[in-house]
Amino acid sequence: MTTPPATTESATSQSSTAATEKGLPLLETDVLVVGAGPTGLMAALVLSRRGVPALVIDAKAGPTRESRAIVVQARSMEIYDQLGLAQEVIDGAVAAEGMQIRAESASGGLLSSASGVDIERMQQGQTPFPGVQVFEQSRNEELLARVLADEGRPVLWRHALESLDAPSGSPVEALVSSPDGPLRIRARWCIGADGASSTVRHELGLPFDGVTDDATFCVADLHGVTGLPDKSLAARFGDEKFAVLFPLGPGGHVRLIWLHGDEHPEQESALAEARADLDIDYDRVDWFSTYRVHHRIAPRFRQGAAFLAGDAGHVHSPLGGQGMNTGLQDAHHLAHLLADVTSGRCTEAALDRYDSERRPVATTLITATDRAFGLVARPGRGTAFLRRRARDVMAELAPRLLSTRLGPYVGGLLGQYRIRYHPVPAEAPVPQWATDPAVGLRLPPTAENAEALRAMSWQLHTYGADAGRPIDVPTWVDGPLHFSPDPQARLRTDRLYLVRPDGYVAASLPVHAGSSAVYEVRAALAAYDVIA
Repeated sequence: MTTPPATTESATSQSSTAATEKGLPLLETDVLVVGAGPTGLMAALVLSRRGVPALVIDAKAGPTRESRAIVVQARSMEIYDQLGLAQEVIDGAVAAEGMQIRAESASGGLLSSASGVDIERMQQGQTPFPGVQVFEQSRNEELLARVLADEGRPVLWRHALESLDAPSGSPVEALVSSPDGPLRIRARWCIGADGASSTVRHELGLPFDGVTDDATFCVADLHGVTGLPDKSLAARFGDEKFAVLFPLGPGGHVRLIWLHGDEHPEQESALAEARADLDIDYDRVDWFSTYRVHHRIAPRFRQGAAFLAGDAGHVHSPLGGQGMNTGLQDAHHLAHLLADVTSGRCTEAALDRYDSERRPVATTLITATDRAFGLVARPGRGTAFLRRRARDVMAELAPRLLSTRLGPYVGGLLGQYRIRYHPVPAEAPVPQWATDPAVGLRLPPTAENAEALRAMSWQLHTYGADAGRPIDVPTWVDGPLHFSPDPQARLRTDRLYLVRPDGYVAASLPVHAGSSAVYEVRAALAAYDVIA
């Protein structure tokens, strides 16, 4: 396969001699990524770092300017750190350490931010990036697209997918319209990261089962908002409406997201109702938009040589700030699998893990957000009454409950670093190498292992153990890398850990007299379709 050319113009001119039977210019690459949102860009960047040629196309003229997704959770920050980009996100983001639940006390005075959820405290010690980074979708796209361009793999903007042929076991053939006319792209695989109205999904003939909610979300970027604690999200409960505020910058610059009862609300009337019902004051409006909420999922995330990622495969309520993060993690997961197969380290059967591991994550998220949506977000006086009662209880009990052992657990779910992948099917017996609780979770970060994870390679780790390298481990697996014991005892001192390139623990191998049992090493590698 050839590396994608540096520019659209050169792509067309260099490929003009390689025409298909239809006489159209032909581009060839290993992976065609359709859609240059955060999901598609993340997939392309991880593939680039793993040495796999990928070509990103998008019908837009450039990165989006208006965005609905707004927060980057802890696990996504860990992925950015693996790419060496975490500091750039932090420098451009507004940090939110918690969420205020109730704005006013019974006497009318403002409560402190302690009258809510301290997200940073819940996640402290569990991730290098506790709390939430408010970093809009547009800024994620600008960062990832710029880095891709700097690495010689720019997005082909104004290139729209017209048709796709993705049979199993054959190259993908795509017909694409471009500013220079139609062209064809041939790739080994295709990633559909082109949003909820995905052309890739339609071309594959996959349904998008689920529902569209009756209510409409309103989104507004406001200046001069008062009553919001520093470095905090805030929930607002009105007589009719529920809203969440996200800090965007100084001077009361916030994003307000709330549910409106009308299908097509006008900006002035919607803002006037929100101001009155939610008791929110502001000076001016930068941007206003509306959209309907969908809860939908494709029946599978892989069909032949094509895959769905992000909103192309699953959409849900924005409650919890999980959507963009789930797409980023879809992309990170899938790109590493494709790189392992391309490099000859895993068989193509390993690609089935994308659907078996990531689709349950999306299903659980859709179920959870749909329930939360029904309980707290829908408009109406009956629901509003229950919300206000829940608000008062939550404001009192949430800080207390989340200061117990429940806090780190909830913090891990919110930050998405507690997602577990099961190494064997649910109905199968759990092998000895998978009984360690660390297996299937992302490797707990320590003060010493961050740099090793940036290598994006299969690795062997020990944390206080004296273990040699098992004889059946392929030469391209790094290690054993020896680290100090985990101070939180999440990683055992008598184990040799097999770590995947995405940072997840693949296996925990008991160490006996400095070595691991050969049969367990072979069984673990076989379970992940590793070519030994």
